[in-house]
Amino acid sequence: MGIASLVGKYAMAPFAKALPAMGDTERAALEAGTVGFEGQLFSGTPDFDALIATGPNKLTLDEQAFIDNEVRALCGMLDDFAIDTARDLPPEVWQFLREKRFFGMIIPKEWGGLGFGHYAHAAVVTRLATVNVSAAVTAMVPNSLGPAELLLHYGTDAQKQHYLPRLADGRDLPCFGLTSPYAGSDAASIPDRGILTTREIDGKQVRGFSVTFSKRYITLAPVATVVGLAFNARDESRPEGQRDLGITCALIPVPTPGMQIGRRHRPMDSAFMNGPIYGEDVFVPMDWIIGGEKQVGQGWRMLMESLAAGRAISLPALGAATQQSSVFISNGYGKVREQFGMPIGKFDAIAGIIAGMAVELYATDAARRFTAAALDNGEQPSVASAILKVHLTEAGRTSINHAMDILGGKGIINGPSNLLSVAYRHMPVAITVEGANILTRSLIIFGQGAVRCHPYVMDEMAAVEHQDEEALGRALMGHGAHVARNFWRSLFGAPVVGNPPDELLGEARMLARLSAKYALTCDLAMGLLGGKLKRMELLSARLGDCLAHLYMASACIWRYSVERDAPMLPIARAALRTQLDAAEEVLQDLYANLPAPGRRFIGSLVLSRTAHLVPLRDVQMLALAKLLRENPSVVQRLCPDVSLPKGGGMVDLVHALELAEQLGDEATAKLNKLVRRTRSFEEAAADMPNPALALAYLRAADKVIQVDDFAA
Repeated sequence: MGIASLVGKYAMAPFAKALPAMGDTERAALEAGTVGFEGQLFSGTPDFDALIATGPNKLTLDEQAFIDNEVRALCGMLDDFAIDTARDLPPEVWQFLREKRFFGMIIPKEWGGLGFGHYAHAAVVTRLATVNVSAAVTAMVPNSLGPAELLLHYGTDAQKQHYLPRLADGRDLPCFGLTSPYAGSDAASIPDRGILTTREIDGKQVRGFSVTFSKRYITLAPVATVVGLAFNARDESRPEGQRDLGITCALIPVPTPGMQIGRRHRPMDSAFMNGPIYGEDVFVPMDWIIGGEKQVGQGWRMLMESLAAGRAISLPALGAATQQSSVFISNGYGKVREQFGMPIGKFDAIAGIIAGMAVELYATDAARRFTAAALDNGEQPSVASAILKVHLTEAGRTSINHAMDILGGKGIINGPSNLLSVAYRHMPVAITVEGANILTRSLIIFGQGAVRCHPYVMDEMAAVEHQDEEALGRALMGHGAHVARNFWRSLFGAPVVGNPPDELLGEARMLARLSAKYALTCDLAMGLLGGKLKRMELLSARLGDCLAHLYMASACIWRYSVERDAPMLPIARAALRTQLDAAEEVLQDLYANLPAPGRRFIGSLVLSRTAHLVPLRDVQMLALAKLLRENPSVVQRLCPDVSLPKGGGMVDLVHALELAEQLGDEATAKLNKLVRRTRSFEEAAADMPNPALALAYLRAADKVIQVDDFAA
């Protein structure tokens, strides 16, 4: 008997006891997608050459033309306040979405769609969301998790030929029903049942399911012409214990006997369509099962595999749009609005907040772009997708809260000239859907990452499941060497693998070392707590947060490497340092809460000799804020997706900023002093070298500052 077999023999029983039980639905979620750079962080050995080799984001000529023309034209048709008041998109917008195939972005050209890549898809959603979130949601849902994506991967030829061209050109509008009143976050436990049966249709006996269901929160349901549905299939003719066939996905045309589209939900009073769907004894022929009869019971795996990619696109795009809009508006309004004889953006309290928002935006958007590049390279990084969903939407919520604080009364008075209120109201929707953040953060990022990304845990679980002593021994021996290597690197320094940019070499060195400390901490937590860690959600959330910060820090290095944009170096470095500092702070907090004897000693040992990158000092944050105020091109680089709507506050702000740039900072400051002294726009402008320009700016700035009023 070899050493590996001997180790496995004695370890099999305790490991079988320590490892948590895993159901089929959990296994499908764990096995979905691929492992990308986040796996290297989990291993403690990040390779910066591999990181950079992911390459830059690329748009084809068709994709760029669509963004420059159709997307810009659509943005120019959107009036945020009018859409919000009407609680629907105008008919001409619905028609434009159909005619220009916004609903078919992910459908290949051979089926009549646009055939866009992931980055282009995300760019379209992001730009629309900076103008009107409801339009962005309406466009993104048919291209996200739903019938089109499921058909492309699993549909029969007949289903593809019928539905894909109709979905691409908008003749059919899809929705997808998964969430039930009693199965929200625990979507795998949906109570909706389909009983295998046979019905006579047009004189023929047809096999199918009699499905009874109740779904809610279904976006586009009120206007859908085809409903994607997930239900639990059951065959009552089988022996007891074998009757459950598993979650199954089907496509049901509207109308279908027994199915009813309910009245509208109004999530945060949003204008996008959302509502419940009910069904009582709805007959679903086998031809309506996505993929046909062979895919009965495979629905959860299909959904998890699709979600592994889709979660990285749509909701992160909404978060990025909110961040970009918040930074652009806060910085711009801070230049236009004056108090105490000075633009409010120059006050330290506001300047520091704006700088922090910009730094956070660089890091989170870097992670979003990096993941889109990985997706376009054929990866399906499920753990990274979960990281993006949580941290991009949370960053969007944080940024818009800051922006609302900066705008003060301007931000809370509703009306056409308001810059933020509609998007502010939408933000909790992004936080809640596609896996609520509180669930995804506490259970999925680390819970899935610990198994998928760890170099040995998956092998150990498979060996225990198959009672393979030799395989378990080999995995355990490799695991031991892995722990020893990361312990050494935690104490004495980790090598920098690859060639990060020279300008960020110090930060890359720190990232490598923190990655080793994180990997060691994960093994210690799993070793000390075993299966209990799965239920200790506060600790699991911290382990997920640390991985997320390391992932975003890595993305900062990638972004600066592929862009090589020297003016952005101060912001790139600040973003990287902020994420590294946050990662280390999370580790310190974790060891302080680890329920194990000697936790403080263990923590001090693992985190010892860390070349701590101190948080950014006030002087550095104020310097970044000054850079943003004085260099519009830097703001443009940070906020490239901010687009112009049909009218309203954003148009007014952009116009005022354009005039201010023509005047110059010194002339603008002088003009504002003259206004305070003369209390007359006309008199103040008359004393300037270019009176017409000065007067135009004063009137434009006043329009930005004013708010709307209505009849009582």
